[in-house]
Amino acid sequence: MQSSLNAYYASPIEDFIRKSQNEILGEMASNGNFSLELTQRNAWEEEITILKSELINLKGHIFLEYDVPRIGSRIDAVVATSGLLFIVEFKVGEKKFSRADLNQAWDYALDLKNFHAESHHLSILPILVATEAPHSLPELSKPHGDGVYYPMQASRACIRDIIQQAANEIRADLYNAEEWARSAYRPTPTIIEAAQRLFFDHSVDAITQQDAGKINLAVTSKQVEALIGEAEHQKRKIIIFVTGVPGAGKTLVGLKVATHKRDDTKTHATFLSGNGPLVEVLSEALTEDEYERTAAERPRPRKGEIRQKVKAFIQNVHHFRDAGLRDEHAPSDHVVIFDEAQRAWNKEMTSQFMARKKGRPGFNHSEPEFLISYLDRHQDWAAIICLVGGGQEINQGEAGISAWLDAIRESFSDWHVHLSCNLTDSEYATGRSISLLEGVTNVSEDENLHLRSSMRSFRSENVSNFVKALLDREIDLAIQHFKELNAKYPIRITRNLKAAKTWIRQQARGTERYGMVASSGAHRLRPHAIDIRVPVSPKHWFLRNETDVRSSFYLEEAATEFQVQGLELDWVCVNWDADLRLINDDWAYHSFKGSKWQNVKKADRRQYLLNAYRVLLTRARQGMAIFIPTGDKKDPTRTPEYYDGVYDYLCQIGIAEL
Repeated sequence: MQSSLNAYYASPIEDFIRKSQNEILGEMASNGNFSLELTQRNAWEEEITILKSELINLKGHIFLEYDVPRIGSRIDAVVATSGLLFIVEFKVGEKKFSRADLNQAWDYALDLKNFHAESHHLSILPILVATEAPHSLPELSKPHGDGVYYPMQASRACIRDIIQQAANEIRADLYNAEEWARSAYRPTPTIIEAAQRLFFDHSVDAITQQDAGKINLAVTSKQVEALIGEAEHQKRKIIIFVTGVPGAGKTLVGLKVATHKRDDTKTHATFLSGNGPLVEVLSEALTEDEYERTAAERPRPRKGEIRQKVKAFIQNVHHFRDAGLRDEHAPSDHVVIFDEAQRAWNKEMTSQFMARKKGRPGFNHSEPEFLISYLDRHQDWAAIICLVGGGQEINQGEAGISAWLDAIRESFSDWHVHLSCNLTDSEYATGRSISLLEGVTNVSEDENLHLRSSMRSFRSENVSNFVKALLDREIDLAIQHFKELNAKYPIRITRNLKAAKTWIRQQARGTERYGMVASSGAHRLRPHAIDIRVPVSPKHWFLRNETDVRSSFYLEEAATEFQVQGLELDWVCVNWDADLRLINDDWAYHSFKGSKWQNVKKADRRQYLLNAYRVLLTRARQGMAIFIPTGDKKDPTRTPEYYDGVYDYLCQIGIAEL
């Protein structure tokens, strides 16, 4: 067997036993294409010695230093034998087993189960080996429903015993290890993982899901970059509108374009977002990741230096706008990517802000109009990429995408417009703005500018369709979508918050992240110790581990739609309050003022509230629990009928109760 492209060394076990240690080390160093440091050589020698002793006379295949691109690391050894798959992770010189090391082994097993095609049907057993630990044979745990076992803690002399015990107790069909090695690996990274990979090595090709049957991220990114190239070559100013379902990778498209142009002085690009929490979380994640990567450098860069480097890559759109107010020159960037462009402020909101905060009482432009004018200062060419989410406007003053189109029609008709073919869909709320562009400027539609498939919910691409049908009150369609996704993407409802927390804790394995969310209008969840008036710190909530009380893992703070939009967790507890009720088979919209609920009458504010729940219900990658309180007859702000309609509706769709 030839060495696998995904491993530094791959062969049948009998060949591995027969070969000398130097032969194996030579192949590993050659396939790794790097100089072999003494510490690494010593670790590999120790691991090879142990494996040679423990695997003798076993039939199967072995893979050393097997690549896991999404995690950005390598598994020490993968052993395929007896129809089972063993993940062996060594901690050379260690006597004890840390929680972090156990999670690492577990994460490797879960990554293969979820994203490696030929591993979907296999039983996978992670083994964590502390080479100096005392000998003891761990008991085989019960597997999770997907066939992944809890990591077993092993000494150097019990790997063989574990393999034989598993082979005796687990019924498994034999499989072809060579076909397994050639199998497609199709991971779906979180936006944080993808941003780190892009920022580090300018490539996400290895960690983005590819599916030739869909208009995917790679196609859309390539088309956007081609249009930018044409604009530069033809000295033309263009604006591109990219659309996509929630979680489809719109932000990733923008980050990919910004990365490719980051070091090009002629076409330097900046990624801008009005989503403060997203900018904060990504900036902190990139800074921390880069700081860890430079640990061996002397002198080591300061975090402040790295933060400045990150700031040139990703910025808050309002800081970019303010730079245009201070300086009459064109920005240094010829290419600017606006994430969640539909959330830019309308003329009224922008004018009020400028008068109140910036001392400009005569300012009479919408945010899109001013931002286009800032790029329009370039004499030769410029490109604006607007990343557009449907049904994502969640705050007062957010103009929707029509404000961009109206600004082009009224003030920038010399700009060329490239539209996603789906921008006319009702969820993007463009109204008549597109039709009014006809005959005014050069407009072209492009099907490659729409991302049709969700990457967030890798267990089911149907989540966004289900949530849309649920909120649109299309019951039959919601039932159909739920039946299609429920086996892969579990959803549960409960009237007991403790049960919801327990369930999502039980679902999460390894370092899978979980947390609670609630709408910003959920003021009467306080009896359940959920107070949305106390804001979470997004960078701590999303990035800190289970030992930090500020992290999402503690399930003490609920993030709102403003703090989670554009980001994601593996498992989510959605807390549903009386701000959005179901009365007589229709939604009833409320806001809490003073000591009572008030009806929301304005159409735009009703849409913001519905969109808030759309955001909350599409944050989970793997599954969610929905908590609907029972209410309290003695409390007029929490009467049971405020909540029962939603609970009955979700039961009618078929969602099981915990």
